[in-house]
Amino acid sequence: MHSNIHRGRVARFITTLILAAATSAVLAAESPLTLAAALQIAEAANPQLRAAQADLAATEGQLADTRGLLWNNPQLTAEQARRKVPLPGQGNDTLREWGADLSQTLEIAGQHGYRRSAAEQDLAALQESIEETRRRVLAEVEQKFVQVLGLQTRATTEAELVSLIRDAAGAARKRFAAGEDTKLDSNLAEVELGRADNQLQAAREQLIQARADLAATLQLPAEALPEVRGTLASEVATPYTLDELLAAAADRPRLRALEYQEQAARSRLGLERAAAYPDVTVGVFTAREGSSDAREQITGVSVSLPLPLFRRNATGIGRAVTDVSKVQIEREVANRDARATVLALWQKRESLRGRVKQLDQVVLQRLNENKRLSVAGYRAGEISLTQLLLATRQVLDTRREVLEAMTDLALVRIELEQAAGWHRQPKGS
Repeated sequence: MHSNIHRGRVARFITTLILAAATSAVLAAESPLTLAAALQIAEAANPQLRAAQADLAATEGQLADTRGLLWNNPQLTAEQARRKVPLPGQGNDTLREWGADLSQTLEIAGQHGYRRSAAEQDLAALQESIEETRRRVLAEVEQKFVQVLGLQTRATTEAELVSLIRDAAGAARKRFAAGEDTKLDSNLAEVELGRADNQLQAAREQLIQARADLAATLQLPAEALPEVRGTLASEVATPYTLDELLAAAADRPRLRALEYQEQAARSRLGLERAAAYPDVTVGVFTAREGSSDAREQITGVSVSLPLPLFRRNATGIGRAVTDVSKVQIEREVANRDARATVLALWQKRESLRGRVKQLDQVVLQRLNENKRLSVAGYRAGEISLTQLLLATRQVLDTRREVLEAMTDLALVRIELEQAAGWHRQPKGS
């Protein structure tokens, strides 16, 4: 048992070193951060996950104690005395006497087995809780990654809008100078340019905050604001069905941890009930007593048994019953909530998929066509600058709506898989 615990600690230490080296390599590189690299860094550096893993040492030590031969240690008592015995007409005779007593307290109602079972269930529950924490942390990292990716794409889109309107504003100034456009058209172009530039700056400010949040989650240096690389493309097909997600939700690590916690609580209840039976203390002793000419060697066996007349451990039993009831209630609520959350997120995800498809494949395509026709019509003098700006604004506004819907879809997909305990291997390296 001790060798297994030692090997486990060594393995975790080596894994931490490997992941830390990978983190340093990623930070040293100037290329954009991929999702797979971000998740790898999070597993090595996220404080919530490291704190959860730190609890393993205490729980493993508790289990090691319960696997000993006996729970109570033997007790050794030794004594030495000097006795002065008066002798008639001869003064005092000094006698040296000694004694030794070795005793062992024995549990007679199976307490050792209950205690060991509770420690094993505690360790299993902690391991499942660590896995649940790991998945939650990775889902949080992926969500923040998606938010950065969405804002990066939005900033690019806003920059395109600024460039288009700047070109239109330049053309409007030239046409106004040539007397082909009115001052109103020129002013309108300048106003639209100012609005577009303001939206671009706002998107960049949001991007800075999103990058800072991602860096904090990954425990990157304070000055590091990572740029990410990936795609927000909507999924054509899902690798799972609703029934598969519901089945996964019923067996997610959090629920398994609660199941182990309930078993541990029942073992502790058995331990408290068994504690009502008295422990037997058995001892052996030996001693030498008496005068020098009549020394006595005493050897014997002692048995002590407390009488359970006044206290029957009702307090400990009551607390253990309460703990069992609380864990049962928490497990029932978690089961219900997991299923309800998966159902709600599935419906939300399906709605978002429909919105993305409608906006991307129907609305945006027609608006792009209108924009192309408007640019050609403006150059030919068939439409006014106002109509051109309106068409351009509609296209960019719709692109923004599509991007927001795709970002929401990705975030809901991550939340759905995390709620169901579904493990997906991230794409990229």
